Amino acid sequence: MLFSLFRLLSFLPLPVLHLIGGVTGWVVYLASPSYRRRLKQNITRAGYRQHLSKAITESGKGIFELPFVWCASPDRVLRTARIENWGVAQAALDAKTGVIFLTPHLGCFEIIAQSIATQTSLTALYRPPRKAALKPLIEGARARANLHLAPANLSGVRSLLKALKKGQAIGLLPDQVPQHGEGVWADFFGKAAYTMTLSAKLQQMSGAPIILSYAERLSFGRGFVIRFVAFEEILGDTPERQARAINLAMEKLIARCPAQYIWSYNRYKTPPGVAAAPESGA
Repeated sequence: MLFSLFRLLSFLPLPVLHLIGGVTGWVVYLASPSYRRRLKQNITRAGYRQHLSKAITESGKGIFELPFVWCASPDRVLRTARIENWGVAQAALDAKTGVIFLTPHLGCFEIIAQSIATQTSLTALYRPPRKAALKPLIEGARARANLHLAPANLSGVRSLLKALKKGQAIGLLPDQVPQHGEGVWADFFGKAAYTMTLSAKLQQMSGAPIILSYAERLSFGRGFVIRFVAFEEILGDTPERQARAINLAMEKLIARCPAQYIWSYNRYKTPPGVAAAPESGA
């Protein structure tokens, strides 16, 4: 049922989907007190309260563009994406030590893996959906030529390492809250957030450079601009310092188009089995 709905919506033009999404973003914001409270708290904490109105609209666009990105033909989807600064990534790939692409929940992050896969083989880490009904939609929609999916478990981590050893690229969402034992508390916009340690571990084990990426959503449904940025932070020698360095890099990336970050995401939640966050970030 859900797959059929997404397929149907995917036939609509991107400007129409963004228009519907922008309106829906406001409907959800006004109708859900918990959603409204979290979005306002997170964007205010980060110092971007002036972008609140636009962030509400952009959050809705982010939902309604998914049927297009996931279910429309790859050619049609990729025609909406313009790649900039690919030279940064290509230079890293040319070193033959693999590349670790880190992409926060910023802009149309779902289109980035597809775009990278047109340039090089990519293995992307993903968390299988809890609801079985969503699994065929999400896994089938993300499956593309040259794009390989690695589940967020031990088998998936082995797939990522294998790809890096071959000199290939991998992709992760570093601001996704990890499970118990897979992260540490580190400061993110002034508050401790449970942050994954996997990306830093993979970098240390492989020596692969880290490249940041994000896809800025253009106005009026004109598509997306995908940009690549070199990672310039010093990782440090402890998991806490490494997590903070990666969070800092994410903060700088988000500052480029703050209204397009998913501020409603429960970034500061405490996963089951994890001790409560300290009063200040690591």
